[in-house]
Amino acid sequence: MAEAPTASAERALEFVKDGDTLGLGTGRAAEAFVRALGERVAGGLAVRGVPTSESTATLAQSLGIPLLTLEQAGTLDCTFDGADEVSPQLDLIKGYGAALVREKIVAASSLRLVILVGEEKLVDVLGARGRLPVEVIPFGVALAKRRLEALGCPGELRTGDAGPVVTDNGNHILDARVSKIEDPQALDAALLGIPGVVGTGIFAGMAEAVVVQTATGVRVLERQA
Repeated sequence: MAEAPTASAERALEFVKDGDTLGLGTGRAAEAFVRALGERVAGGLAVRGVPTSESTATLAQSLGIPLLTLEQAGTLDCTFDGADEVSPQLDLIKGYGAALVREKIVAASSLRLVILVGEEKLVDVLGARGRLPVEVIPFGVALAKRRLEALGCPGELRTGDAGPVVTDNGNHILDARVSKIEDPQALDAALLGIPGVVGTGIFAGMAEAVVVQTATGVRVLERQA
């Protein structure tokens, strides 16, 4: 089992300045960051947050972190989130936690995106873990499945104990089968061209820094100009 992402969360806090407005991601690593941020807020750090999911909003409120809507916040200083894959170019696959659309909107609203991961999330090529989440409105699932099949990345509807997984946006997730994504931006554009698809887990060219927790410490990867 991977180590709890507390060390990477503490290192990521070095990117935070007093008075910042921050995007708060979703998932295990993002939760560790929010908890660490809550401790700093309790100690007097003045920041405000924009959550990427209802679960993150609930956690942040419980820790006393002041929250804003994206409309209230405008441009954010930095967003902190996790990822399911990170390529050597710092391109990402996200969405295993089903919050990909809100995560991408918040990230795109930010001046910087900082990602927190364990070293097991580093891959040689995007798609290595075989799964690309695609968010689809329920009415469009049948069409999206046919189009994904035609693109060579068949999608399976994600389900849980109560049936299809429903995102905070009221949509469903198709997990597309992938292996090696040669051109992430081109695939992202092709998928977004399918009527009913509202977002994909490809975050290409968005992360500025990736804080990686290893068995021996923490290292920071930064995007090359």
